[in-house]
Amino acid sequence: MSAKKRILFIANEMSPYLELTEFSEIVNKLAIKANDNNFEVRCIMPRFGIINERRHRLHEVVRLSGMNIIIDDDDYPLIIKVASLPGMRLQVYFLDNEEFFKRKFMFHDEDGTPFEDNEDRMIFFCKGVIETIRKFGWPADYIHCLGWMTALIPFYLKTAYKNDPILNKFKIIYTPYKEDISGFFTSEFINKASINNLEPEDLKPFIKNKEVTLIESALAFTDGIIIGSEELDESISKAIKKLKGVAVLPYVGPDEMQKAYIDFYQKLLGE
Repeated sequence: MSAKKRILFIANEMSPYLELTEFSEIVNKLAIKANDNNFEVRCIMPRFGIINERRHRLHEVVRLSGMNIIIDDDDYPLIIKVASLPGMRLQVYFLDNEEFFKRKFMFHDEDGTPFEDNEDRMIFFCKGVIETIRKFGWPADYIHCLGWMTALIPFYLKTAYKNDPILNKFKIIYTPYKEDISGFFTSEFINKASINNLEPEDLKPFIKNKEVTLIESALAFTDGIIIGSEELDESISKAIKKLKGVAVLPYVGPDEMQKAYIDFYQKLLGE
């Protein structure tokens, strides 16, 4: 490629900051590989309480912080922090809020029970990402979302912000992989997830048989899908097969993964 393309990775986790599943290392390697292949790269993830700020040298970005995110008519301050990936000139941004991310457990309490506000935390993160992108002044060519906490972002960009000159130029990629999010959502999800000019009615694609079908519904608002696990939930696999006009990269093993992903990005822009 001649001019550098820009890619923004948005993920639940990323090594070395948070290592819960194999995808933390995959996101790390993808970001480095893209950087080495003449992409400009930035990353965004939640600032979970188990991330050691001192060790990883996180510091607040004052010019980006200070916004409030509205969920169910309540305001929650959005704090944005940044660190550089060790040994790289590659910035990772962390979205923080004391009420949602201060705790020392991820999505379940010490007894293994899902937190009652997991859907609020996810909605806060997705809405916060949108506002952060608007403030960046760094128009990306691609946004690659990985993990359930990012699943509303493609929907928001393709609906509520489809006419926004800053937010309507991305190629949006989503990577579904094997995750257990059972017990995370309530009947209030579509009311809380409303944003901008959208009403709860507009979020009905995310409800089927009174259940939240988060990943299955998110896929329909993407330009490309990269399958991240050898096995997916059957409902997600079926949803992918039904899609038309969306490029799909089948699962590839770890040895070929990085090159396959980079090739996929380039093909999406017709390069």
